[in-house]
Amino acid sequence: MIFLPGFKTLACRHRGHGPHDHSPAGAHDGPHHGGGHREIVVERRILDANDQLARTNRRLFADRNVFVLNVMSSPGSGKTTTLVKTINKLQATGIRCAVVVGDICTRNDADRLAATGAPAVQINTDQFGGDCHLTAPGVLKALVDIDLAAIDLLIVENVGNLVCPAEFDIGEHARVVVLSVTEGEDKPLKYPLMFRQCDVALLNKTDLLPYLDFDVAAAAANIHQVHPGMPVWPVSAKTGEGLTPWLQWLRDRVAAR
Repeated sequence: MIFLPGFKTLACRHRGHGPHDHSPAGAHDGPHHGGGHREIVVERRILDANDQLARTNRRLFADRNVFVLNVMSSPGSGKTTTLVKTINKLQATGIRCAVVVGDICTRNDADRLAATGAPAVQINTDQFGGDCHLTAPGVLKALVDIDLAAIDLLIVENVGNLVCPAEFDIGEHARVVVLSVTEGEDKPLKYPLMFRQCDVALLNKTDLLPYLDFDVAAAAANIHQVHPGMPVWPVSAKTGEGLTPWLQWLRDRVAAR
């Protein structure tokens, strides 16, 4: 395992039968026995252990007065570029940030985020089959390399995926989903759990709208069909346009800690 200045590469996986076994297990009828009896085997929910450690993480963050944000999206949405812009602007106002970055392979995103000066810890999941999300145990392990007393905001950039990350509580206080205008207006309807579980939606890459047949109003309506009232902010991570309400939302929540 190679360690680079500013961040550390970790490997983790969640408990389950395989790298993509996310479904909670239920009751299964066992073989029937004589006398009208039958054996019922009840399997423990796969997510139970994760949820328990998520509560541990949340208590730890509360003790240190750190606001924790879980950032999720599909690959290529511009999530990392959005976070680089966000961290640079927040740090300029005195908010101390750190980042935990999830990817199956590479340290590319962590390199870019570490260049902001924020401490960055990379979690790679490839050693154990390539989990498509981060888990509470993995985040807890990463915290060994972050001084929580020295930060105000911890940003977790989850693995690029619009399904699995929404199922796993990591102890965060809020969730944001980044949807790019290149992905289509129907994604909130196709992946409703992600949008239902998030607190804010950023509609990214608006600088490309002149070249696309993308309906911003229709995308917002689809998001609100799944999650009524959720803030939807069109932004361009490339130009910085539209970031003001997003940054204010974050500053307000950090201050509230």
